Amino acid sequence: MVVIGPEPAERQKIGPLLNPTENTIVLVDTAQRKLFGQLADYLHHGITSPEPLGAYATVLLLTSTRSGAAPTYRINATTSVQPLALRNVAGVLPGHDPKRAKEYVVFSGHYDHLGILKPVAGDSIANGADDDASGTTAVVALAEYFKKRNDNARPLLFVAFAAEEVGGYGSKYFSKQLKPEEVTAMFNIEMIGKEAKFGPKTAFITGYDKSDFGPLLQANLKDTAFKFEPDPYPEQNLFYRSDNATLAKLGVPAHTISTDQIPTDKLYHSVDDEASSLNVKNMTDVISAIAQSATGIVAGRQTPTRVAPEPAGR
Repeated sequence: MVVIGPEPAERQKIGPLLNPTENTIVLVDTAQRKLFGQLADYLHHGITSPEPLGAYATVLLLTSTRSGAAPTYRINATTSVQPLALRNVAGVLPGHDPKRAKEYVVFSGHYDHLGILKPVAGDSIANGADDDASGTTAVVALAEYFKKRNDNARPLLFVAFAAEEVGGYGSKYFSKQLKPEEVTAMFNIEMIGKEAKFGPKTAFITGYDKSDFGPLLQANLKDTAFKFEPDPYPEQNLFYRSDNATLAKLGVPAHTISTDQIPTDKLYHSVDDEASSLNVKNMTDVISAIAQSATGIVAGRQTPTRVAPEPAGR
């Protein structure tokens, strides 16, 4: 039996319990009621994992964990494992410079979302219009743009990832198909359907200080009003929370471009993330800025510095 007490630090015990190696009862203190509710919502549809899960169960009980007589529980639980096929969607524009055939530039977003949530006013479908249909819209628009230009020196990969919301499994699989040293840059686009905190014609880049990717993009926008800013939410750890993370950890200048004011976004991960909530003008401005700012990298005139790779095992 595992006890999660009332202290905030106790929450760290949850992670390993979601893939148990033995049947486990977890007593969650009533002071952690919010955490318990979040776990209930998360586990409602089961756990998705790229690795085989063991035939064990974790049962969480909301109760007082303060000193007193130890309670006794008898629980019957059934665990089932169901294979689920997931697919990324990708397209490639070959480069026109044979010398740069192994210098891939990736444009990406994720097409999955949360599916069905607890109904709100009769609506239980989490559409994910901003998170991340706005990003996949950008990927398709950029593919069309560079296809029409037909002058890219480097090969361009356009990818819509599966399973970002449940662990980034689509991008993790994709990253294993490439040699990181053959990826020049990655433009991951996540939630651009609302204005950034900096105002119109702005977006932020996660991990801005980890390479010169941002300054290179901005240099190609010097005659415009658009501005790429550093990530204003470092406490959110966004650089390692999206589909750029796996390649970034391997040293690729892989960054996410976003405009979402995530600490105050009331539509985030809700059934109200609808197409009607999108600021299409903002999306258009961001997509246009990415298209123009990427031209130096796409043409082979600019090469961003590498991100310091993380040690193996982290």
